[in-house]
Amino acid sequence: MTVTAPGAPDRLTVVLGVTGGIAAYKAVGVARAFVLAGHDVHIVATEGALRFVGRPTLEAISRNPVHSELYEGVAEVRHVALGQRADLIVIAPATAHAIASLAAGLAGDLLGTTVLASTAPLVIAPAMHTEMWFHAATVANIAMLQSRGVTIVGPDSGPLTGSDSGAGRMSEPDVIAAAALAVLGPKDFVGQHILISAGGTREPLDPVRFIGNRSSGRQGVALAEAAAARGAEVTLVAAHLEVAPPRCATVVEVSTAAELETAMVEHAGRADIVIMTAAVADFRPVTLAVGKIKKSDVDTTLRLDLLRTADVLTALTAARLPGQRIVGFAAETEPDDQLRLQLGAEKARHKGVDFLVLNKVGHNEGFGSLSNAVTVFDSTGAVVSHAEGDKASVAHRILDLLA
Repeated sequence: MTVTAPGAPDRLTVVLGVTGGIAAYKAVGVARAFVLAGHDVHIVATEGALRFVGRPTLEAISRNPVHSELYEGVAEVRHVALGQRADLIVIAPATAHAIASLAAGLAGDLLGTTVLASTAPLVIAPAMHTEMWFHAATVANIAMLQSRGVTIVGPDSGPLTGSDSGAGRMSEPDVIAAAALAVLGPKDFVGQHILISAGGTREPLDPVRFIGNRSSGRQGVALAEAAAARGAEVTLVAAHLEVAPPRCATVVEVSTAAELETAMVEHAGRADIVIMTAAVADFRPVTLAVGKIKKSDVDTTLRLDLLRTADVLTALTAARLPGQRIVGFAAETEPDDQLRLQLGAEKARHKGVDFLVLNKVGHNEGFGSLSNAVTVFDSTGAVVSHAEGDKASVAHRILDLLA
């Protein structure tokens, strides 16, 4: 997949730093994404990185020699020359050790000197075990790097090495490349506050069960990261995300549709743009059982009385501020393309939004995937855009309409 970003120069000199973690194999995909986008990629690999992925592989993909030794190329002062030439520096994966070295400004290897010798934007994609990611030292180091303007991409939640799973999984290569290129794109949302909802709400039946949906929150998180990269102040109202929340946004955690509505209405009071990505439960149980509903409490069938939840999107459009723009999302299972577009157009006119983004979903598509395919309608129900690709790319296409 070719990765592009709005406003990024046609051909960049990209320095890709690869550090010594198991996710180093994904660096091949990151390099490939930049090369396919037409950029000149130079890989600086640490000694540890080359234990995980071979030099010939990295050189074949990048189409340039791999640099790893601080004392090679001394005559051309390579330890600073690479950094001086770079338009963009990306480190993927960035291990906990690499992040600590960057925060301390250490220059004990070629990658460290390259970063310190460069004025180019720096983007890092952390990858480590969950405990390391949440350790106080890593949290402090990430905060320090962000205060210096370093862009952090991910990490995601998911399978790690062995049987472990959790936050700390390196983001996918196309996502990293798109986010990195977006750093050089337009800062067309500077001074604007964008409010975004993400994830899926849950309506409890009893202390252990709930009615919910399969939304992962990936598209909402991608929108938050893209908006922040383009200069916006971002507030993310998050309902049960399956990915790590972005550090570039103020995150407000909610659970139920009622909690999401309260948070969205509260924060919409100072938002220039509101994007309702979250999948909100349409129904909730009339009564909440105090204790667990047991099989022995019923015969063979459990009947539930459900009550419609509030329409959060309609509430937001009804109370919109002058000049405020609102984007809604709709998920439809209708298999017929024409009928599905009719449903989207009707909903766009009915909801009173500026744009409505339509997703096709089903048992095996839509929710939880790394890519997306959407159709965007304006307030009249007319189709104004189609977007398909990784969720970061789709996010930028949606923001392009708002810009």
